[in-house]
Amino acid sequence: MLPFAGGWYVYARRAMGDLAGFLVGCSDAITQTVSNGYLAVAFGEFAAELQPAFQGHGKLLGVALLCILTLFNWLGLRMGSRAQQLTSLLKALALVAFVVACFIAHPAAVHASVAPQHISAVNGGLLLSLVLSLQAIIMSYDGWYAAIYFAEEDEDPAKNLPRASIGGVLACATIYILVNLALLRVLPMSQFAGSAMPVADAAMVVLGRYGKQFILLISLVAAASTMNANTMIASRILFAMARDRMMPRWIARINAGGTPTSALLVGTLFSVALVLSGSFDSLLGIASVLVVTNYVSGFTALFILRKKEPTLARPFKVWGYPWSNLAVLLASAAFLVAVVIADLKDALFTLVLIALACPLYLLFIRKQRVQIPQVPAAAVDQLE
Repeated sequence: MLPFAGGWYVYARRAMGDLAGFLVGCSDAITQTVSNGYLAVAFGEFAAELQPAFQGHGKLLGVALLCILTLFNWLGLRMGSRAQQLTSLLKALALVAFVVACFIAHPAAVHASVAPQHISAVNGGLLLSLVLSLQAIIMSYDGWYAAIYFAEEDEDPAKNLPRASIGGVLACATIYILVNLALLRVLPMSQFAGSAMPVADAAMVVLGRYGKQFILLISLVAAASTMNANTMIASRILFAMARDRMMPRWIARINAGGTPTSALLVGTLFSVALVLSGSFDSLLGIASVLVVTNYVSGFTALFILRKKEPTLARPFKVWGYPWSNLAVLLASAAFLVAVVIADLKDALFTLVLIALACPLYLLFIRKQRVQIPQVPAAAVDQLE
């Protein structure tokens, strides 16, 4: 319906005005950079596990990877896109290979191979445990909407965006279910429940002493793949806002390869600062709150645009509307309320991050804003 670069920012500004669009755009850009922050921390931890010589240098390794990915994307859209395709394919194939290996393994030899580990329960009760679990799940599936940021570069968004979103969720869910079934085949439930890294335990049983290294390599590739996607997304959000003069114009600069270089550099610098200042758990908590806040803005914008602009082309019909949209909107709002109750520290810090954007808007941005663009005629004809 709105094939512009910028993702949730585009919908919020169209439906709710400049201030809402600015805040959602800032929130979404921060989401991507915070996500890269916690993934960079995780990458460093995986690398240190794989090679003990890296112990104590995990954050520096994460920062180095951020710089390498920034360089890849700086070279042009093709380089960033090919890196994304390659790493996505590698991690999917590796996980499928792991599942096949687990189902081929003989379960009788498995259950006595690895001693069960123990992890302490979460302090804070059932609500906090549930919130922490949902934070990880939300961030695992968060890429379901990633194609919206590239709608302006898509030759047929009406066809490709639904395919990408629905296909991505189904593929992700299928792989997760297969991995869990594989783990249940290899590990007894008592060990599965008490293990800090059940996938590594299962891999050690199936692949021997090289199992843990195999899983760590998959984890490194997966982290790098998601970080590359986040790097591409964050630069497009900032570029779209700068093009609309909702941010300084120099952020909208594009190089010969088609990369918004200034926006790319701003996002990377912010991610580096977060890596050096935060821990994995706190960054994950902040990112999950921001992600669901963006969801709420998008689901709300859908309702508003239905009423505000009923004549816009709507080529894709969703089953169950408006109840399906209302259900995910209420579920997202309930999660945010639960986070405030159970994880007040991260919720307040997230609120502060978003609130810091308000003075920027009031003092500078609103003086330079431009009109909300109409859908290009070619895009309307294509959608119709």
